Amino acid sequence: MDLNLKKSSLTVYEALANETRLAILEAVGGGRKSISEIADQLSISNALMTKHLKKLELAQLIKLEKGTGKDWKKKYLSLKTDFININFPEKVFPEMNLTSLSVKIGHFTDFLAEPSCGMATKDRLIGALDDAKSFLDQDRVDAGIIWLNNGFLEYKIPNPLKNGERIELLEISMEIASEFPISNNYWPSDLYFYINDQCIGTYTVPGNFSDVRGTLTPDWWIDEFSQYGLLKHIRINRFDTSIDGEKISDQNLHAIDLDSSNFFTFKIAVPNNAKHAGGLTVFGDRWGNYPQDLLFNFYVSE
Repeated sequence: MDLNLKKSSLTVYEALANETRLAILEAVGGGRKSISEIADQLSISNALMTKHLKKLELAQLIKLEKGTGKDWKKKYLSLKTDFININFPEKVFPEMNLTSLSVKIGHFTDFLAEPSCGMATKDRLIGALDDAKSFLDQDRVDAGIIWLNNGFLEYKIPNPLKNGERIELLEISMEIASEFPISNNYWPSDLYFYINDQCIGTYTVPGNFSDVRGTLTPDWWIDEFSQYGLLKHIRINRFDTSIDGEKISDQNLHAIDLDSSNFFTFKIAVPNNAKHAGGLTVFGDRWGNYPQDLLFNFYVSE
């Protein structure tokens, strides 16, 4: 589950801000249990248990199911999600000028896609599933989601620098996940990031998520398919490269030399010889949880 500091996330925070509800989540963490079993374990009355379960269910932290067979009168409880990621606001650099560039995820200039792979717009699939030729379909520019098991996506980015300006910080943000047929919240994938064919670092994305529906994911996309990713921020400065504030390499702006060309390339790759070769899914501005494509923020000084 992916959260932020907006009002829409309050139901989850409110559900977690209670010792009893935390104890309920802890109790059911070992596997599905009946409501009466948990109530007895925690010495909670049925009335109070019902009140707490409503809060947890509203926050999409649990799911309730009726029993079958001889247990048809019982209700069973299980977790609906097993992790929560909270995105805090980004820091602002008022002493620098900011130029932002949004690049549609379907505007890649080179690619390698091995099955399982495919693309879809907000309305339909693009071409045929598991067919790399579909990545040359003219509708690819409207892609809202792209997935591939092995390979890469490469984009050619215009350099926004004017005469006398230099880049002090480059931030690249994107919503990404691994790739697994249907979905799998526990399916790590080692993603390699390149600028001008120089590897600036790697990140292991933990899974391909479908525990809850993506906020922007189209209604026609079924619940069991990949719903959303994690919003990751790559920052390259004069000293090193980091993802979400954690250093991933010593590559810096001087090494990748962005100032000397009108264009540069940005590539996301998932090689088949990686330790976790778990594929790649990229989400656009009408899919997942974040209304953005690939976003490049250039912090420049004169």
